[in-house]
Amino acid sequence: MASSYVKQTIGDLDKDSFVSLLSKLIGEAKYVQNNPPELIPEEDRVVKHVLDVLLPYSTTTGGGPLLVNHVTYYPSRGNVIVEYPGTEPGKILSFVGCHMDVVTANPNDWEFDPFSLSIDGDKLRGRGTTDCLGHVALVTELMKRLGETKPKLKSTVVAVFIANEENSAISGVGVDALVKDGLLNKLKEGPLFWIDTADKQPCIGTGGMIPWKLKVTGKLFHSGLAHKAINPLELAMDALKEIQSRFYRDFPPHLQEQVYGFATPSTMKPTQWSYPGGGINQIPAECTISGDVRLTPFYNVKDAMNKLKEYVDDINDNMEKLDSRGPVSKYVLPDENLRGSLTLSFDEAMSGVACDLNSRGFHVLCKATEEVVGYVKPYSITGSLPLIRELQEEGFDVQTAGYGLMATYHAKNEYCLLSDMGQGYQVFVSIISQLEDSVK
Repeated sequence: MASSYVKQTIGDLDKDSFVSLLSKLIGEAKYVQNNPPELIPEEDRVVKHVLDVLLPYSTTTGGGPLLVNHVTYYPSRGNVIVEYPGTEPGKILSFVGCHMDVVTANPNDWEFDPFSLSIDGDKLRGRGTTDCLGHVALVTELMKRLGETKPKLKSTVVAVFIANEENSAISGVGVDALVKDGLLNKLKEGPLFWIDTADKQPCIGTGGMIPWKLKVTGKLFHSGLAHKAINPLELAMDALKEIQSRFYRDFPPHLQEQVYGFATPSTMKPTQWSYPGGGINQIPAECTISGDVRLTPFYNVKDAMNKLKEYVDDINDNMEKLDSRGPVSKYVLPDENLRGSLTLSFDEAMSGVACDLNSRGFHVLCKATEEVVGYVKPYSITGSLPLIRELQEEGFDVQTAGYGLMATYHAKNEYCLLSDMGQGYQVFVSIISQLEDSVK
């Protein structure tokens, strides 16, 4: 069968080669931290190492089979599309989402240098080992092996390494621009595996995220004369309770959440509180509560944002009716023609995704996982992954997986396991093998 031929030809991960490449990538982690405006990553530092590995097997410089395209929309911030051509037109699979930027790391908070690879037994330690430079190295090694061994495949295998996943404050840099320019259109003809999650299992659902800020304006006054103040702290608490109650009424647990195994339904939670300062005997003039909504993908993010605005507008229009906290906790002072007020604003929102559980891509990923890892247990999280909902809406069959560790994702002392990455490589090979045996 084609599957046994593919597995024998491609083989297992060359761990020495993988670790060597990963060491170079983690050495660039300091320069690809993504936290604008202070830190703008230079993904081309990572691109250089990827190209050093792949260009010797490219059609243009090495006489090999790989088609390598370095696509840049912003200085020093490139993307790389690598294609190993198959023999059947339209038969294709892709590994996408391996991003070359990382979240920030403060070396003072780590037990080891986050910006150089260190090895502790099976642990590969450093910023980006799990998210996502480890996957960049892993998929690079897969494409290198295809270039070396030149297996006869019916399927075209494509890898896409992207810029600007960790922070989209600057748009038009990464996969969004590649899609807009039509450079990934043919990937719609087969399953697209987004390689940027963790724990070796299919991640079949993610949450949408709506970051919000509720600014509350009252009236500053001495706390001993509370009847002359509008206390924004109390107003914030009462208003937020009302807003949350309405949110949970309009976005209750959804039946599909059980099908996909979400640990929680949609939530709206405050996470930060700020006020201008002042004495303990002074009721301040204003405060701000910030937080986020985590919305399961069976609800629409724009609908939720519109509802939140409606709640706030209604409370502002009916401030007299809002429950308050005692006889002199007033949110309206008629004699002074003063009213407390709420102003709601949003940072950039993100939609969640529910992967297609009936697609060929999902079935081959599950079978490969069970074959290699020993079991398959798809999971969903209300954590968010940018970009993938947009790909799904554009017509791509998006499935997600990853081989780092969720416990170290965006965390201090990040690491992955070499053995897990080796299994990830075997999963990739199994996916290719299965699709070789399938009918298009």
